[in-house]
Amino acid sequence: HRVSASVGVTLFGDHPGERVEEPLKRADMAMYQAKLAGRNALCFFDPKMQTAINDRAQLETDLRQALITQQLVLHFQPQASLQGEVVGAECLLRWQHPQRGMVPPGQFIAVAEESDLILHIGQWVLHSACTQLARWQEQPQWAHLQLSVNVSARQFRQSDFVHQVIETLQVTGARAHLLTLELTESLVLDNVEDAIDKMHQLRTKGVRFSVDDFGTGYSSLAYLTRLPLHQLKIDQSFVRNLGSRPSDDVIVQTIIGMGRNLDLEVIAEGVETEAQKAILAGHGCDLYQGYLLARPMPVADFERSLGGPAAPPQ
Repeated sequence: HRVSASVGVTLFGDHPGERVEEPLKRADMAMYQAKLAGRNALCFFDPKMQTAINDRAQLETDLRQALITQQLVLHFQPQASLQGEVVGAECLLRWQHPQRGMVPPGQFIAVAEESDLILHIGQWVLHSACTQLARWQEQPQWAHLQLSVNVSARQFRQSDFVHQVIETLQVTGARAHLLTLELTESLVLDNVEDAIDKMHQLRTKGVRFSVDDFGTGYSSLAYLTRLPLHQLKIDQSFVRNLGSRPSDDVIVQTIIGMGRNLDLEVIAEGVETEAQKAILAGHGCDLYQGYLLARPMPVADFERSLGGPAAPPQ
C-alpha cells in the first residue's frame, strides 16, 4: 500500500504569548493549500491564506445579510427568435451591496455553493421569477413571455425539490409552461435516474427543461433521449469562435442537427456579432441570446425595451 502525504508548515515562536492553537491553525491552512495544489505536497503558511479565509468568511456573512435585507436582484437577458421577436429572458442574479456596489456572481456564487446559502438563494430566485411571470400574465402584451432559471446541483438534489417548484408555482400563480429550468450536463449525469424522475414529475405539471452549456460536458444520446427535455443551449465558448475555428462550427452544427432530430428547441448564448447570428441562422438555430440583442438589465428596462410602460418597482 502506497501512502502519500499533504503537509502544511508554519513557524512558531515569533509571537510571544500566542496560544498553541494559533500555529496549529496556520499549519492546517497550509496543509489544505497543499491538497489544493494536487496533494502529496508540502506548503508553507502564507499570511495571504489567512486574509483569503477572512475575506471569504466576511463575504458569507454579508451574503446572509443580503438575503435578509433584500439586496439581491434579478436582471433579465432577452431571448429572441432569429427574426428578432423576444420570447422571454434568462434570469441572472445580481447583488447590490451597500458598500461594495454591484457584486458580480463570479465573486459570490462559489461561496454560496460551499454553504447552505445556495439553497436559500436558489429558492429566492425561483420565487422571484415565478412572481414576475404572474405579474406579466396580467398584461396581454407580456403574457406570453417565458423565463429561464438556472438550478444549482445542490438545489436540484434536494429530496423535496419537485415539491418546492410546484408549491412556488401555486403560491405565485405563475403558469408552469412559461418556466424553464436550466440544468447542466454534469448535474444530470451525476444521478441520471433521479434526474429523470424529478424532471418527469415536473414536466407533467408543464415545467420546461433546458440543458445549459450544452457541448461542454460528456453528452451522449444514451441519456439525452431519455430526458424529458424541451431545449438545448449551445455554450457561448463555441459561439464565440464561429467563423474562426472550424471545429467549433462543426460542433454547433452537430448540436443544432441533434436538437432538430430529437424535436428539441435550440438556443445559442453569447451571440455578440451579426456574423455569429448569420452562421447560426444558416445552421437552423431557433433562438439566440447575447450582447448583440441586449445585456442583462433590470426588469423595468427589460419591459421598456419591449415597448409600453414599465411596471413600477416592486
